[in-house]
Amino acid sequence: MSHSRSVTDMGPTKLKEARLVPQLPPTMVSAFESLPTELHLLISEQLTYPDALSLKHTNRYFYHLVDTGLQLKVDWLIERRSLHLECPNNHHCELGSDLKFCRGSVRLLMQRRREHIECESRPGLGCLVYGTKRCAHQRQLKVRIKRWLRSRLTLELWWVLMALIPILFGCLWTTDLTRWQAKAGT
Repeated sequence: MSHSRSVTDMGPTKLKEARLVPQLPPTMVSAFESLPTELHLLISEQLTYPDALSLKHTNRYFYHLVDTGLQLKVDWLIERRSLHLECPNNHHCELGSDLKFCRGSVRLLMQRRREHIECESRPGLGCLVYGTKRCAHQRQLKVRIKRWLRSRLTLELWWVLMALIPILFGCLWTTDLTRWQAKAGT
């Protein structure tokens, strides 16, 4: 979702603040970072909340430039809801700061997005990260099963399964023993 603000709406204060932030040495600057501040603002306005947050935490310059405020968070939640994707499940979702917002289920939702787990979770949804019709980064079945087993089988459940193995072998041995005794008795 794009936002309705523009570089001219930001006013000279935001641009001035962005220019006052220490810049990287010229040898360390990438092609993207060498673009003018106005273009950085225009690009950052088109990002969804997870992408804007990632760009914001790239370096100090983008930290002060990229806005991840209330409107961006709400737009992201509305977009998720419209796609019938999972939304934060706690009733106390704090929208105030990025740190408070990214606690609990929001952090897990963003991790699932980064790992392309939600891509094509429903037929025709496509890649949610790149916006393509098909996700090229979707995991293979074997990797998905391993991840599911790791998340579902906790340490306690592994101990229960390990305890059931001798019981299962004992039942099989008892069955064989009774069959052997029945054959010997006839």
